Amino acid sequence: MDRIARAYADALFAVAKEKGILDEVREQLAQFVDALEENRDLRVFLFSPYFSSQEKRDGIARVIDGASEEFDNFLSLLAEKHRLPVLFRIRTHFEELWAEENKRLGVTLTSAIELDEKIVKGVGEEIERQTDRKIDLQTNVDEGILGGLVLRVGNMVLDASLRSRLERLRTEIARG
Repeated sequence: MDRIARAYADALFAVAKEKGILDEVREQLAQFVDALEENRDLRVFLFSPYFSSQEKRDGIARVIDGASEEFDNFLSLLAEKHRLPVLFRIRTHFEELWAEENKRLGVTLTSAIELDEKIVKGVGEEIERQTDRKIDLQTNVDEGILGGLVLRVGNMVLDASLRSRLERLRTEIARG
């Protein structure tokens, strides 16, 4: 399923990039997938094998308004090939491609307490400097880490939390 989603995301990305409408298609894909997440009836209709591809294409045409021709064609193709259920994964892969194209990097900073804005800004600037990318920084508070920070940069995690240190200490004591 993941290979299928990646193939469709790659194709949509390539067409949107070629036509110079990458941001527009990204926004349309996001809006459509968000609508699917929020509307159970729409999901049931579009994902159900009981409705024909033509009925689904007609339904899509009624739901979306003002989308690019490329995005309309993309959704029609998904309906025709019975691939609409992979839209959530397609969006994920498309977002990864878009982030790579635009040198963006997702960063999550988790702490036990709310951090001062200066600290957050400083961490963000340092990550941008070291990675040579613009970052999308999200902060979270998780009292369960007890203290310290957990920093997720892309797919890498730096866990400098008190909870992880205590867990390592417990493991070492158990081995000793």
